Amino acid sequence: MGTFEDRADAGRQLGLRLGHLRGQDAVVLGLPRGGVPVAFEVAAALDAPLDVIVVRKLGVPFEPELAMGAIGEDNASVLDQRVLSATRVKQEELRAVERREHALLDERVARYRTRRRRIDLKGRTAVIVDDGIATGSTARVACGIARKLGAARVILAVPVAAAEVLRTLMEPDEVVCLVTPRSLTAIGYHYRDFSQTHDDEVLRLLDAAAERLKDASLGAMNSVGAFDSVDEDVQIDSESVRLEGHLCLPGNAEGVVVFAHGSGSGRNSPRNRFVASILQRAGLGTLLLDLLSPAEEQNRANVFNIELLAHRLNAASYWLRNRPGAAPFTVGYFGASTGAGAALWAAAERGQRIGGIVSRGGRPDLAGERLALVHAPTLLIVGSADHKVLELNRQAQALLRCPNRLELVEGATHLFEETGTLEEAAILAKDWFVRHLLPRQDGRGVEE
Repeated sequence: MGTFEDRADAGRQLGLRLGHLRGQDAVVLGLPRGGVPVAFEVAAALDAPLDVIVVRKLGVPFEPELAMGAIGEDNASVLDQRVLSATRVKQEELRAVERREHALLDERVARYRTRRRRIDLKGRTAVIVDDGIATGSTARVACGIARKLGAARVILAVPVAAAEVLRTLMEPDEVVCLVTPRSLTAIGYHYRDFSQTHDDEVLRLLDAAAERLKDASLGAMNSVGAFDSVDEDVQIDSESVRLEGHLCLPGNAEGVVVFAHGSGSGRNSPRNRFVASILQRAGLGTLLLDLLSPAEEQNRANVFNIELLAHRLNAASYWLRNRPGAAPFTVGYFGASTGAGAALWAAAERGQRIGGIVSRGGRPDLAGERLALVHAPTLLIVGSADHKVLELNRQAQALLRCPNRLELVEGATHLFEETGTLEEAAILAKDWFVRHLLPRQDGRGVEE
């Protein structure tokens, strides 16, 4: 069936559904191992910290996939009396399974907690995430642990669960689930890729989430009296033309994203302003810019004059870096449609120091042979239903020599007008720019 491409795709979709929790002092808690890749994306969408709650299923001895209960950290446990009664598992068999799973639980807790402290849940919202719910046993234990650790509110969030099981869950204050079949044969049936998650991946994702949050916090920090924040309309001279733009700079902004708009779009586009708002909340500055004057826009050929647009983009970057009293920062480019080709062309110019590029529904192919000269880490975001542009992006990606990635937004067409798709693209862009524009504490950029 394959409702979700993989756990990361499921996490991004779940994160969009949970968007109302952004800024609500939430902690995202993944259930190892398969729940952590899902939780990683949810944490990214909410700008929230990521941790784990370690639980182990108690499988029926002669049918291990069927849960007769679960155990977790801090001696939490729950037994499913209906399953125990139906399977007639003996007490000594149950105790043997419990001893074995306790040993595995302790080993996993030691592995995950050795070099990181548990995140304090007292008074906070705990968002417990798994890749799916079959019987609900592990979810019940996890909710109990979160309560014991002082969570003021417990939300259980999963991509898929059987409707009949969800009705029996009384432990969470709220349940969020994207797909609720009447009965659930297997969680993996709803994923195209349901490969096993290993402990090394769990540790890597926990480290990456902590680093991402640290970078975002550094970018959002505003030291008292250093630089004032800016939110104003600006004009930038480029030879004989005066370009109109809107500049938003948080105090002490260390990364600024210049928007290169496509045909029929500009600094006042609601889509561009929405994406800019997501970047600003992560501590990034934004410059929304009209690369053509109103008179020039009347000539359709100018929209596809990539060299001209790239020249204007570089002029804007120079203006940004040389504003009187401006803080030093790294510049990134966000390009949509033909603007993506201009962003890549501009970044390929000798002497340009561009920290990162994102193309959203863009035409990177319009940069032609210059693609091979781009050094800035580049993210290509394309709607899965935008078939022609997707193929052009794949061709362009083959020419890139810089660190790069192609991300598909499921169900999106060229303008990302479908529900939730623009927000998903904005979150992908935010993560990319935070990673590549905001410096680490040691002063070195993060390499892909």
